[in-house]
Amino acid sequence: MGLFGRGKGGGLMNVIRCDEQEYIVWKWRPRAQDVNSTSRENAIRWNSSLRVKEGEVAVFVYQQKNGPLQDFILGPYDDMLKTKNFPVLANIVGALWGGDSPFQAEVYFINLQQNNQLRFGVPYFDVFDPRLPDQGVPVAVRGTLTFNITDYEGFIKLNRLQNFNHDDFRRQINAAIGKHVRQVVTNLPSQAGIPVIQLERQIETVSDGVQAKLAQRLQDDFGVNLKALDISNLEIDKTSPFYQEVYRLTAGLQAQTLEAQAQVNIKNLQDTQEINRQNMEETMRIQREEAQRAQRLQTETQFMGAHALDQQAAVLQAGAQSLGQMGQMGGGGDGGGGGMNAAGMMAGMMMGGAMGQQMAGMMNNMGQYMQQGLQAGQQQINQQPGGATPPPMPGATPPPMPSVQYFVSVGGQQAGPFSPQQMPQLVQNGSLTLQTYVWRQGMAQWQLAQNMPELAFAFAPQQPPTPPTPPTPPTPPTPPIPPTNP
Repeated sequence: MGLFGRGKGGGLMNVIRCDEQEYIVWKWRPRAQDVNSTSRENAIRWNSSLRVKEGEVAVFVYQQKNGPLQDFILGPYDDMLKTKNFPVLANIVGALWGGDSPFQAEVYFINLQQNNQLRFGVPYFDVFDPRLPDQGVPVAVRGTLTFNITDYEGFIKLNRLQNFNHDDFRRQINAAIGKHVRQVVTNLPSQAGIPVIQLERQIETVSDGVQAKLAQRLQDDFGVNLKALDISNLEIDKTSPFYQEVYRLTAGLQAQTLEAQAQVNIKNLQDTQEINRQNMEETMRIQREEAQRAQRLQTETQFMGAHALDQQAAVLQAGAQSLGQMGQMGGGGDGGGGGMNAAGMMAGMMMGGAMGQQMAGMMNNMGQYMQQGLQAGQQQINQQPGGATPPPMPGATPPPMPSVQYFVSVGGQQAGPFSPQQMPQLVQNGSLTLQTYVWRQGMAQWQLAQNMPELAFAFAPQQPPTPPTPPTPPTPPTPPIPPTNP
C-alpha cells in the first residue's frame, strides 16, 4: 500500500495490492485503518491503482440492500480502477458525484497458487490391539496437507472473508483431519491383522486411507482441492504399560514362531538327507545285483559249451564202444571159427554214420545256442548303468569295423554326415574346398580341409574320361562306268 496521488476532491489515492508472503485470504485496508476502526477502512477513491499478481485473485465485495455483490479481478493486473473491468462498480459509480466521492467496498486477495500447505497434528489417542481389546496404546499422528483453491467463487461462499485468519482456517481443517485420522488408524490393526506396535510401518497405508476420506469433505465444506496428505510421523507412546504388554506378547510369539520354523526347516533338511541316502543305497544295491547277475550269466554262457562237449564226448565214447561190440558180434556164426561177420560190420557202419550225423547236428545246435547266450549276456551287461563292456570272447563274432563319417561347414551351417566315398563328390560340386572346416569323431575341434592329410584323396585330380572313338569317314561313292562308244 502507498500514496498514489490526490483526486479532485482532495482525497488520497490508494494503491491496492497484497505484499504477504504466505496467505490464503488477506483483506486489504488503507494505511492506519484497523479492523472496524472507522468507516473509512472500506472507502476507496476512484482512479486508485490496483495491482494483482499472477496466481492470485482480488475480490471486491459491495454491501447492497439485496445482499453482497462481488467483482473478481484475476492476476496479473496492474492498472487504474476502471468501470470496464468492474461491472458491479460501474452501476454503483453512476449514483456518485461524478466519481469523485469514495465508494464502499471490501477488497480481499485469495491465493490461487498451486500448492498451499498446512501442517497438522493429531494428539495421542488410544489404539487397541486385536489380541488385547481392553488395553489401548497411545498413538499420535503428524503430517502435512497440500491443497489449492480452484473454485474461488465457491470458496467465498463457504468461508467468511471478513477477518479471515490463516490459523482459524487451519484449526477448522485440523478438526476434520483429526476425525478421519483417528478412524483410519484405530481400525487398521484389526483390518490388516497386525499388532499395534507395527503401525509405524503402515504410514503410507494411513496416508492413502485418510486422503480418500478427507478429499470430498474439504471440497464440500471448505471449498479447497486436496492434492496430497502425507503422514510424516506415526508416534507410539512406548512408555505406556499397555505398549510394554503388547510388545512382550508380540515379541514372544515372533520368537516362538521363528524357533518353530527353524525346527521345521532343520527336520525337513534331515528327512531329505535321509531319503537321499536310502535312495542312493538302494540304487547301488540294485546296480550291484544286476552286475553280478550279468557276470554270472556270462560265466554260465562261457562254460555251457564245454559242458555240452563233455556230454557229447561221453555219448560218442559210448557209441564207439557199441560199434566195436557190434563188429565182434556173431564171430562164431555159420562160417564157424573167428571169421568176419559181414552183417555186423554193415550194421556197425550204418550206426556209425547215424551217430556222426547226430553229432554234427548237436554240435551245430550247440554253437547256435552258445552264440545266442553270448549275445544275451552282452546285452544284459550293456544295460547296466556304468557297467564296463568286456572284449568279445574267443570264437565270438568280432564287431564290425567302425565307419568314418565327416561333417562339413557349408555357409555357416553344419552338413553331413558324409562317407569318405562322398567327399570327392563334395569337391566336385564346390561344397568342399581346402578352406572348408571339417570335423569327424575323435577330433577336438573343427579343422580346415587342407590341414587333414587323410582328405588329400578327395582333392586328387580325377582321371579324365576316355575320349570317344572318332567316326569312320564315309567311303566316297564310285562313279558310274561311262558308256562305251559305239
